[in-house]
Amino acid sequence: MNDVRPPLHPSVAAVRKAVRDAIASVRPVAAPSGADLLVALSGGADSLALAAATAFEAAKLGLRAGAVIVDHGLQLGSDDVAADAAEQARSLGLDPVLVRTVTVGEQGGPEAAARDARYAALEAARVDSGAQHVLLAHTLDDQAETVLLGLSRGSGAGSLQGMAAVSGSLLRPLLGVRREQTHDACEAEGLQVWQDPHNRDDAFARARVRERVLPVLEAELGPGIAEALARTADAMREDADAFEEMIEETIEEIVEHAEAGISVSVAALAANPAALRQRVIRYVVQSEFGVSLSRVQTIEVARLVTDWAGQGPIDLPGCSASRSNGRIVFTAR
Repeated sequence: MNDVRPPLHPSVAAVRKAVRDAIASVRPVAAPSGADLLVALSGGADSLALAAATAFEAAKLGLRAGAVIVDHGLQLGSDDVAADAAEQARSLGLDPVLVRTVTVGEQGGPEAAARDARYAALEAARVDSGAQHVLLAHTLDDQAETVLLGLSRGSGAGSLQGMAAVSGSLLRPLLGVRREQTHDACEAEGLQVWQDPHNRDDAFARARVRERVLPVLEAELGPGIAEALARTADAMREDADAFEEMIEETIEEIVEHAEAGISVSVAALAANPAALRQRVIRYVVQSEFGVSLSRVQTIEVARLVTDWAGQGPIDLPGCSASRSNGRIVFTAR
């Protein structure tokens, strides 16, 4: 009698295809030693589904896939959760499996501090293992939540771009996959999912968006809100990419290095539409000082160009802006 394979669960197939497409988009080359890819694994459904799919797809491509588990130490028993996640990673055939324990600071609030510590640990693990990319398990639902959080901050179109599918060495294969599908995939593959209590903790803005805001929008406006928000992120990112190309084509002609900072031509800024002028300001500050300006801060700086009345320097995060000799001068503080 011929063996008949059971049909592949649709959610497992969807996650595998997403991973396969993501890997194909960056075309990693198999290294003689170390890992080629690392999966950021928490033990939750999203990252477990991603880990299983990556192990399967990487093996087909002759690539070596490992996992990195970051223990933030923010919950009692977090070391046990990390150990369980590592064991599941090994059972999936991932190698190497790295566990990194981090200390979460307080700057920027608990969510931002934990995120900063996590990303630093992921990058260090990538370098240590020789991997070319780290795969993150953000789903379409996470993207929708990110857009809503960005909208609440009112920082302009830039805050609505959401997360990029490819950002340097980071890959997010599941941005087109629903959270429900990752749970179904784990159930179909018999994976033991850890439920992170922080995901339902009202102390965190993202948890409130997930548990309260999105369900209300779905109930009042109809289904498909998450998909619509994700499409908005795609559209905003396309616009941002176009603006960035325009900025990069002209930026060298209008900026000059200044003492302890950088300056931009007032005439060049004034000659551009407000949208491009404000993007140039944000671009310069981000590139030079690593700071993201809010819309209010950006418009205040733009007033040095469009509404100049001799006002003094403007204090910004990490720098100050002032007008001198026909230039907007950004100086480190």
